[in-house]
Amino acid sequence: MCCLTFVPAVFRAFQLASPQTPQAQEPTLKVNVNVVNVYAVVHDHKRLVPDLNKDDFELTEDNVPQEIRYFSRQSDTPLTLALAVDTSPSQQGVLYAEQQAAKQFVREVLRPKDAFAVLHFDLEVELLQDFTRDVQYLTKAIDETQINGGGARPMPSTFPTNGACCTQLYDAVYLAAHDLLGNEAGRKVLILVTDGQDEGSKETLNEAVESAQKADVIIYSILLVDRSAYGGGMWYSGESALGKLSNETGGRVIRADNERNTSEAFQEIAAELRTQYQLGYTPSNNKADGTYRHIKVRVKQGHDVVQARRGYYAPSN
Repeated sequence: MCCLTFVPAVFRAFQLASPQTPQAQEPTLKVNVNVVNVYAVVHDHKRLVPDLNKDDFELTEDNVPQEIRYFSRQSDTPLTLALAVDTSPSQQGVLYAEQQAAKQFVREVLRPKDAFAVLHFDLEVELLQDFTRDVQYLTKAIDETQINGGGARPMPSTFPTNGACCTQLYDAVYLAAHDLLGNEAGRKVLILVTDGQDEGSKETLNEAVESAQKADVIIYSILLVDRSAYGGGMWYSGESALGKLSNETGGRVIRADNERNTSEAFQEIAAELRTQYQLGYTPSNNKADGTYRHIKVRVKQGHDVVQARRGYYAPSN
């Protein structure tokens, strides 16, 4: 199992209490109800569809129709977001664009009821800023993302590897989902800014996906590839991994290749998060067997495309 690297006296490993940003704890009501929540975004070609009703949807679990018992439009409910920035050497040429777009996203999208965290990954996974609503702290954390030397020189790492360079993408996803977002409630989103190439992770791609599914985390991936870092693209194979991480969890991959496109990618994510539907149902299969259940959501009429997670893990005794 992975663990987070942190700087002593500055960060506590994914324990959600940053000494920099004390916040009053709001009372939380916890009710144990066997309800599966599915967040969906609907597209008509490239246009978002924001005005559907419960009766416009149908939902199946393992091909068995389910009754949608709870329905809402998620335009104004709180968000808990984590930004994970790839700081491996392959991102040297695009990091500045990532930083500027991320800071713009924080300034323009974050609302007082939302919470945001920042981490980076290369030879290790490090939390730079725990959950906060303070734009100043978030901006500072984003500016602190710096390219690590990778295999250019020996460096200590939580996850030793024999590879020439390390980009611990899968470990970052696992840690963000399992340790950082796992205990949060409501809408949880992980935004990856990376080329998708993994080197040196302890966790596998499937384990990273599973951790996100079990934590009900939606993954959006902003794909930024400096192909010159991969011999003109000859050795590059990261896009398919990002597709699996995002598509299985209800997000998507957005391609960007310059500062403007990166900013637009963040804006697309913001628009989708403000145009989500929440569909809730009590599974007809009530066995607590820990199995993976496949979910499919569709709009009954027309050719609208639904973007939603593809499954979940049932609870186990």
